[in-house]
Amino acid sequence: MEIIVREYTNTDLQEMIKIWNDVVEEGIAFPQEECLNEETGKDFFASQTYCGVAADYESNRVYGLYILHPNNIGRCGHICNSSFAVSSESRGMHIGEKLVSDCLVQAKLHGFGVMQFNAVVATNIHARHLYERLGFKQLGTIPKGFRMKDGHFEDICPYYREL
Repeated sequence: MEIIVREYTNTDLQEMIKIWNDVVEEGIAFPQEECLNEETGKDFFASQTYCGVAADYESNRVYGLYILHPNNIGRCGHICNSSFAVSSESRGMHIGEKLVSDCLVQAKLHGFGVMQFNAVVATNIHARHLYERLGFKQLGTIPKGFRMKDGHFEDICPYYREL
């Protein structure tokens, strides 16, 4: 299996929606609480500045994805934000690293100067280690900034990296 990261196409949408919804339903990483359906998913992914997928080169099966968009507007419009989702069965295969690395390239190509992650859950150790390994710096900690699916609160750690 050879995993490549490429821009998504409409034929990827069904797998993208499933992977995204699995993370939403886990309730431990994304702030969203509502799952996507075929219509809302198509609109959601189309509204992003860029969406990349990690797919098998031969089969085109999607194993993960990311969305890239501005973090703010106007005088802060040069700062982007991104979210990453990897299918549960392919975690540990370094797909997240491929996605984040590609996202950094695409962010720069799309004219952004800084990437900021607003709400990395403190207990998401694998993501935090990856971001730090790729040069992101933690801005601080927001105590009890994320409500987990079971109702308890965890700290969030904003991160940034200049591009």
